[in-house]
Amino acid sequence: MSGRGIGLVVGVGVLAAANWSAAIAAENIWETVETIGEPHPRHEAAFIEFEDKFYLLGGRRVQPVSIYDPKTNAWSEGTPPPVEIHHFQPVPLGDRIHLLGAMTGPYPNEVGLDRVLTYLPKEDRWEFTHDIPEDRRRGGAGAVARNGKIYMSCGIINGHIGGFVNWFDEYDPKTGAWKKLPNAPHKRDHFQSAILDGKMYCAGGRTTSKDTNQVFDLTVPEVDVYDFNTGKWTVLKDPLPTPRAGNSTMRLNEEILVVGGESIRQKTAHSEVEAWDAASERWKIYPSLVQGRHGSGLFLWEKYLYTCSGSGNRGGRPELTSMERLKVR
Repeated sequence: MSGRGIGLVVGVGVLAAANWSAAIAAENIWETVETIGEPHPRHEAAFIEFEDKFYLLGGRRVQPVSIYDPKTNAWSEGTPPPVEIHHFQPVPLGDRIHLLGAMTGPYPNEVGLDRVLTYLPKEDRWEFTHDIPEDRRRGGAGAVARNGKIYMSCGIINGHIGGFVNWFDEYDPKTGAWKKLPNAPHKRDHFQSAILDGKMYCAGGRTTSKDTNQVFDLTVPEVDVYDFNTGKWTVLKDPLPTPRAGNSTMRLNEEILVVGGESIRQKTAHSEVEAWDAASERWKIYPSLVQGRHGSGLFLWEKYLYTCSGSGNRGGRPELTSMERLKVR
């Protein structure tokens, strides 16, 4: 790894002049990708790469899958899901993309799906699989895969009304078996999780409460970390520099990236890109997005980070169709 640039690093909550991550070339910034056609505008959806194609799944309303082929630079349309699905983190595993911890229905009385829904990209087909235990159903949860199992963390039971939880579950997509694991230190919803070196990071999110007229207010700055080897939770020594919910989260090399989001602090969606460096144990600042957005996804494909769609403001409007990328090393 090489490459040095001028950027900002966050340490113990203080910004200071230093290097960007070595993964980022000094001259690189996010760029908007000009494509042939465009996806269906949507937010609270999933954006994911699967076998060299990009998929936009779900979002408010029942919408067809939007499929981008980077070889042709063109969008095409796939089959809509059997029900409205939104507020979920997709998990690619085997021949399909798994959706659990998803909501269905209109704001603010959404409910968690009662079954796991999967999408088979090669067949452009949706399929319900296993029942979700009644006492573990929720939406806006984090979901990641490890050793063939899927781990779902936190979420919210009662749409945007309230009922945020710190639950942690293991799901076996082969057998349908569910196992309750130790609760996370903090309750949160509207966030994503990621795994790095045998540890799962829950970053961003909030405790949504329309009951108290605090839908966007109660962001969770603390980052909870679960160690699969010890079976114990800890909390990072430094909180997320820019607390926000509806963010995208992923692992990049030895860092955990937190991208975009929404909060009560500003009307426009967040464009901040921040990274926890596990080796140095400090936060770093990456170049900001061209367009702030929340309710989407993030992934790495052929040396570029990609994100797409989402909402450009706090809440549901405007729904975006643009795709951005950032070159990394």
